[in-house]
Amino acid sequence: MIMENLIIVAAVLISLVIGILVGIFIRKKIAESKISGAEEEAKRLVDLAKIEADNLKKEEIIKAKEEIMNARNELDKEIKERRGEIQKQESRIIQKEENLEKRSDHFEQKEKELEREEQSLNDRKKDIENLYAEQMKVLQDIAKLTEEEAKKQLLKSVEQDLTAEKATLVKDYTQKAKDEAIKNGKEIISYAIQKCAADHSAETTVSMVPLPSDDVKGRIIGREGRNIRALETLTGIDLIIDDTPEAVILSGFDPLRREVARIALEKLIDDGRIHPAKIEEMVEKAKQELAETIQSEGERAAMESGVIGLNPELIKLIGKLKYRTSYGQNVLNHSIEVSNLARIIADELGLDAKLARRAGLLHDIGKALDHDMEGTHVEIGVEVLKKFKENPLVINAVEAHHGDVEPQTLEAVIVQAADAISASRPGARRETLEAYIKRLENLENIADSFDGVEKSFAIQAGREVRIIVKPEKISDDQMTLLARDVSKRIEEEMDYPGQIKVNVIRETRVVDYAK
Repeated sequence: MIMENLIIVAAVLISLVIGILVGIFIRKKIAESKISGAEEEAKRLVDLAKIEADNLKKEEIIKAKEEIMNARNELDKEIKERRGEIQKQESRIIQKEENLEKRSDHFEQKEKELEREEQSLNDRKKDIENLYAEQMKVLQDIAKLTEEEAKKQLLKSVEQDLTAEKATLVKDYTQKAKDEAIKNGKEIISYAIQKCAADHSAETTVSMVPLPSDDVKGRIIGREGRNIRALETLTGIDLIIDDTPEAVILSGFDPLRREVARIALEKLIDDGRIHPAKIEEMVEKAKQELAETIQSEGERAAMESGVIGLNPELIKLIGKLKYRTSYGQNVLNHSIEVSNLARIIADELGLDAKLARRAGLLHDIGKALDHDMEGTHVEIGVEVLKKFKENPLVINAVEAHHGDVEPQTLEAVIVQAADAISASRPGARRETLEAYIKRLENLENIADSFDGVEKSFAIQAGREVRIIVKPEKISDDQMTLLARDVSKRIEEEMDYPGQIKVNVIRETRVVDYAK
């Protein structure tokens, strides 16, 4: 039974294997037939593609040949056109060359003609020079002058003409400048002066103390003169008692000591007790009172001029100027006036008014110490301002207000002008007789030093100099130049307030007699 089953299974397996092999064979045959068909189809398609590619290639070749032919035709056409243009340009160039050759030939002919004319002109020039030399010789014989002498006369004549023209121009421009400057200057200065007013008291080296009666003089002198000696010793001031009735005169060059002596003496007279101990006490009180007055005067000056931020020591120095005079003019009042004038002028000109009024107030600060230190008041003032680290522009204005250095700002120039205005106002200052005479002599010496001046006279307190010239040496036109030269010399060599008028006079007289 088992054998039968095994046989059956084996038969089934064998039949299956045979069936599979048969199926595989059949499928192989079918696949081979499909492959062969596909290969034939692919071959056919390749042949068709080759045929189409050949056709396309032929078409592209034909198109390319056509494009090449067209491009060649266009190039040939362009080459022909270019050749035509080149031929035209060549013809034009050839024509120009021919024209240039013709012109060159023409110029050569002209050059030969010019050379012939130049030679002719040279020959004529030689003839003219010979003729000129002969004529000059004849003229020299007639005029009895050499060529050099004639040149000198001609140059002299031309110089006279130029002098006349130059004098006319100087007159015109000077008059125009004067008119404009006078108009503008008068407006600004008159406006500044009207807005500024300061008292000017003429002070000297003496002070006077009134006495209630002459009996007080004896008490001031004291027993054997001990009181007056004590007062003079403590103050350093001389007391003159016997010359003036009911008054004592205090004499001394130091205004601060003289003021201390005046205050102390007035206090002693009011107190009535006059002896050395009391004198010493009153002198100390007078010194304290003077220090307070100096401080208050300095503050008042700063307030009146509108200057702020000053060092306290500078304020004290400004206050000391109350007791300092210059040609009889109180220096403190002068400084306040200069400060206000400088501020007003700076406002009118649109400049820095603060800088101008500060420099104006401090411009004479050195005069507060010039009794105690060596040097001019300008040098001392500059040193003091540098010590207190004042504005460099203010220091320059102070240093330049007498022309010692060049002003760096317009405000410094304004301070110069304001100082001159304050000092030159009639009545503000007085001069010593010696300085007055010396200034007049200097004026006349400067005028007499010019050639052609016959005599000069300084008049009107040295504010005008009249110059009489020799008419045969100075012409009317030369008078203008002479006046200008004299004015420049005066400006360079002299220091003076205000201005000096130069008046040149030329007079020609002809006298004849009828017989």
